[in-house]
Amino acid sequence: MPSATQQALERLTALKGKESPPGAWHTVTQEQIDAFARTTLDDQFIHTDAVRAARESPFGTTIAHGFLTLSLASHLVTSIPRPSPDPYEGRAVAINYGLDRVRFPMPVRVNSRIRARQSLASVEQKDERTLQLVHHITIEIEGETKPACVADYVTRAIFAS
Repeated sequence: MPSATQQALERLTALKGKESPPGAWHTVTQEQIDAFARTTLDDQFIHTDAVRAARESPFGTTIAHGFLTLSLASHLVTSIPRPSPDPYEGRAVAINYGLDRVRFPMPVRVNSRIRARQSLASVEQKDERTLQLVHHITIEIEGETKPACVADYVTRAIFAS
């Protein structure tokens, strides 16, 4: 009988290159933007000062930090429906391993709704319990043609022994 890691590898390999359906919408609020600004010490007016941003920025309002949008990727992908059978069945834990090729083509204006979709670019077995996955993530903004963020998101899935 194949291990959980081997089953996951087979199921995930079959999904390579196929785009997922989109996940749920998430509204980016000024409260989130302000909390992120406080946490990262990045309080540039285009993020935190609605009056000045309306007057001086090309966006006409405050915008989310690009890194806030990127940070929301972990949350946004959790609402993407999983195929059946679940390719992650038997997974004990998943960890962020890194990011490649991150871009922010369009700013996220305050109170915009964003969601994610993804496609599996690669899957590689690292040891008997661990798979490394690279997902191409696209975070889209409701009503916009350009995405807020595109990135190759590298994770490691560790399966129960």
